[in-house]
Amino acid sequence: MKLSRQFTVFGSAIFCVVIFSLYLMLDRGHLDYPKSPRREGSFPQGQLSMLQEKIDHLERLLAENNEIISNIRDSVINLSESVDDGPKGSQGNFSQGTGSHLLSSQPLSLQIDPQDCPFALHTGSWNSDVQMLDVYSLIPFDNPDGGVWKQGFDITYESDEWDSEPLQVFVVPHSHNDPGWLKTFDDYFRDKTQYIFNNMVVKLKEDSRRTFIWSEISYFSKWWDAIDIQKKDTVKSLIENGQLEIVTGGWVMPDEASARYFSLIDQLIEGHQWLEKNLGVKPRSGWAIDPFGHSPTMTYLLKQAGFSHMLIQRVHYAIKKHFSLHKMLEFFWRQNWDLGSVTDIFCHMMPFYSYDIPHTCGPDPKICCQFDFKRLPGGRVGCPWGFPPETIYPGNVQNRAQMLLDQYRKKSKLFRTKVLLAPLGDDFRYCERIEWDQQFKNYQQLFDYMNIQPHLNVKIQFGTLSDYFDALDKASATSRKSQSLFPVLSGDFFTYADRDDHYWSGYFTSRPFYKRMDRIMESHLRTAEILYHFALKQAQKYKLSKFLSSSHYEALTEARRNLGLFQHHDAIAGTAKDWVVVDYGVRLFRSFMNLRKIIGDSALLLILKDKHIYNYYSSDIFLEMDLEQKSQDSLLQKNIIRLSAEPRYVVVYNPSEQDRKSVVSVYVSSPTVQVFSASGKPVEVQVSAVWDTARTISQTAYEISFLAHTPPLGLKVYKILESASSKSHLADYALFNGKTEYKGLFAVKNVENEEDITLENAFIKLRFGQAGLMEEMITKEDGKQHNVKVEFSWYGTTNKKDKSGAYLFLPDGEAKPYVHTGLTFVRVTRGRIYSEVTCFFEHVTHRVRLYNVQGIEGQSVEIANIVDIRKEYNREIAMRISSGINNQNRFYTDLNGYQIQPRMTMSKLPLQANVYPMTTMAYVQDAKYRFTLLSAQSLGVSSLKSGQIEVIMDRRLMQDDNRGLGQGVHDNKITANLFRILLEKRSAVNMEEEKNSVSYPSLLSHMTSAFLNHPVFPMTEKVSSPTPELLDEFSPLVSSLPCDIHLVNLRTIQSKVGPGYSDEAALVLHRKGFDCRFSSRNTGLLCSTTQGKMSVQKLFNKFAVESLTPSSLSLMHSPPEARNISEINLSPMEISTFRIRLRKPTTAFYYAAFAHSFIFRLAISHQA
Repeated sequence: MKLSRQFTVFGSAIFCVVIFSLYLMLDRGHLDYPKSPRREGSFPQGQLSMLQEKIDHLERLLAENNEIISNIRDSVINLSESVDDGPKGSQGNFSQGTGSHLLSSQPLSLQIDPQDCPFALHTGSWNSDVQMLDVYSLIPFDNPDGGVWKQGFDITYESDEWDSEPLQVFVVPHSHNDPGWLKTFDDYFRDKTQYIFNNMVVKLKEDSRRTFIWSEISYFSKWWDAIDIQKKDTVKSLIENGQLEIVTGGWVMPDEASARYFSLIDQLIEGHQWLEKNLGVKPRSGWAIDPFGHSPTMTYLLKQAGFSHMLIQRVHYAIKKHFSLHKMLEFFWRQNWDLGSVTDIFCHMMPFYSYDIPHTCGPDPKICCQFDFKRLPGGRVGCPWGFPPETIYPGNVQNRAQMLLDQYRKKSKLFRTKVLLAPLGDDFRYCERIEWDQQFKNYQQLFDYMNIQPHLNVKIQFGTLSDYFDALDKASATSRKSQSLFPVLSGDFFTYADRDDHYWSGYFTSRPFYKRMDRIMESHLRTAEILYHFALKQAQKYKLSKFLSSSHYEALTEARRNLGLFQHHDAIAGTAKDWVVVDYGVRLFRSFMNLRKIIGDSALLLILKDKHIYNYYSSDIFLEMDLEQKSQDSLLQKNIIRLSAEPRYVVVYNPSEQDRKSVVSVYVSSPTVQVFSASGKPVEVQVSAVWDTARTISQTAYEISFLAHTPPLGLKVYKILESASSKSHLADYALFNGKTEYKGLFAVKNVENEEDITLENAFIKLRFGQAGLMEEMITKEDGKQHNVKVEFSWYGTTNKKDKSGAYLFLPDGEAKPYVHTGLTFVRVTRGRIYSEVTCFFEHVTHRVRLYNVQGIEGQSVEIANIVDIRKEYNREIAMRISSGINNQNRFYTDLNGYQIQPRMTMSKLPLQANVYPMTTMAYVQDAKYRFTLLSAQSLGVSSLKSGQIEVIMDRRLMQDDNRGLGQGVHDNKITANLFRILLEKRSAVNMEEEKNSVSYPSLLSHMTSAFLNHPVFPMTEKVSSPTPELLDEFSPLVSSLPCDIHLVNLRTIQSKVGPGYSDEAALVLHRKGFDCRFSSRNTGLLCSTTQGKMSVQKLFNKFAVESLTPSSLSLMHSPPEARNISEINLSPMEISTFRIRLRKPTTAFYYAAFAHSFIFRLAISHQA
């Protein structure tokens, strides 16, 4: 304790000196960065005479911030205690073997609050009535013929069932408009959608009993921008009187398998922000009739956005039948991890095959089709069952009404109340005025007849989705007894099958090039959002007109909308026509280029010492992103930095909320290179060859790699120059099963004997076979050898009539091994900072890399594949990783990067049914170990045999799979896939817990995934002169956020009037659920967990928080008790949005923020 007190006193003394020095610097105008160059020399005499006055002023300011100072004092005490209790010796296993050199990094254990651990130990949805894992075990999946309802059963009823309470029917007209599928977004709008809207305005106005619902705001906003004020006023009046309802109101109706939760939230915010600004509308009911399977992540996001009800359609036909038999088609959907009921949202599942009119009025499609009046004889489309509709007139209204009511009654028997929903629509319906008349006039005659016949006991009308849910709530409230009328369900609805063995698991991988592009775009958008908002605040402070008047916000809005458009269920899913895919790609590419500009400009403003010279610079001539893309369908390439004896800046942005040490690799023009920190400290460098081909080394480019230490969400400046005195470390190379005649800078050895190939760092040792594929992993923590074998394999397609296509995966049996003729050429790289093995197959270039660093990047294995199957015919290529883990047919996949869903590989299901979506990770585990595959793109994954994880990387299919697309998938690109694998030792595991419906990654796994999906951004100085003076770093946060809290976004909110931005931003935070029963040593992270609590005033270093108020997820609602809060408090798994307003901080704020940051870093340094 004596040592601890000495440290506290010593730290406090240094703190006082630093604060005093900082105050003097502040007064001379250097805190907020000078307007003119710094003057050298001693202080003027006049300043010394004012010293006492300044000290008095400092005391007054500190007194005004008494709460902050009190917190600082507590921090000193707490940190001094942590030092006393902290590790007494060094940690980490420093092997002396090959590649064991470790770049310096704090070998710290994460400071996990014990109160943060029990959450993951709970069994999850123990209080759910229906757990989908159990439903899958119960259902036989035998698919007998159900009669008129082929996938169901005969439905009967008694004629007097509605005598005491009439059947209440809401017929809900709708039109499903895909923002791209068989046509591009713009072509659909031109040819179809604009006419739907134009006719809607006229036809709804003709009769106040008519209703209509709409979902996709991408289309609505495009139409709105083109119409006159009279039409806009009519739309507003239709909404106000309840004739027109906006349902869900996202930018699109997103895919729920491949989309990551950042993008799901972002497209929801974009749609809701547009509605708030233009219509003043707040959607309250969800409508998802076409995504190919449904995720509980989407239900959670809707709940957090303020929704109370939702509807889904595409669910496995056997599950629909089971739910129908037990009247469970309406339920409260609860998250697996929810121990209470706070996440409950009411969900209606449509019972039949499709959302079209033949499958929505009742169980018999040949009857229902006769009430789709667009199909009247003489039209372009008829009824395939051979019984056409009849125009309603007095002579047939009785017969037709009874026929339709029979279907309604039978459908109502599948539900628990006497309130019935009957959707009336299909794809791009109500495009022509005649259809509005055909549907509305004929149905109105049927309604009028039914409603005046007392013996029919029915009340029927047009309605909106919320009309139905309101009536349902009212009915259930009156009939509810001691418990809820509806069951509680937990789980998900993947993998979807619409008939027979036709499982829609193919689209989990289809068009993987664009699935990877989506993730890159997402990372760039998030970075641009955060940096732009910080830069905007600085620009406002310094009145930098060039930045304030730039088109950055318009470009940022366009990027949000283009990424949002790509979340559509035929876009990221890879299920659109070839030219439509190109259109999506061009949109993403255009926004990618704009985001590079925004990131560069914002970073430049933030890192300039003299902000006012920003007006004379532009990132076009100063900062350049390290990676560039030549076209929408090309891989990213690195720019080459031209070196000279004059130092060039390399600015590195850290998109993580954690103080981070990551390896940065850039291409340079010379191998004689030195890298310095901004303060002039030399940085260790590895120089590696740039290979033009598998065997040819570039003579004009070299790769340099160094360990960059970057502040959370901040920028760090390095200097790079050509120097004859360079002490960089050259990588060396060994080539197996092939030769090169290279004579040059690098040591290249041609190996002919069959020596073992191994890589290792302080944590892991890997052994490879002669083909260059991994065969064994040794964990140095316990010295255990693990069989971890990487293989590639092929799937073909069945020889039956229906074959694999964009949607369906219909394989011809188990995968066949990938056979490579002859010996595989293998290149082994050994270096100071990383070592790797690259093997070259005909269809795959496969690279396995180990980083020789402490911390996150050193504890996992990086796998990168370049896949090219453009010459194949009806084949799908998979990577299979086999381990010795005994997972007993149980494995785990993530849903949307947000939560983990346990899976069971079931022998009663066909192979394709056991493939599930993987957005960011999948793992298998037993009592001792967990093996995780982390992914930087969404793909299909399975675990078909014990210990295996198999991921399908690309698919080339020559035929349509008869789901409407009308083509196969043969526009394949050279595609990059990026993964990490992580092997973790488990502790204190009760195997009974493996039966739980919930599981959580470790903190290390969470962080590894975050680093993989949000890599650091190097930016290089484009021209070497004239060079402005830069700050050493830009550090916007006081310290790292708690380890389990992720800053999802800091999104500048639109102005309420006119174009442009407001003074507020949406701060979206996510507290991750994690399993404590894994090692947290040697992560190198300077963070802790805090039970989800964060002081608002301790968040930002360069900015003061003027206000922070809670909001619903998409900013639609403010809680009744919403007020400016001083502490953020998040529950595990919670995603919440706050409206935040940052302002120029007071002088005292700077003292407090600096002090907190200084003490934090001092204590960590002492502890390390």
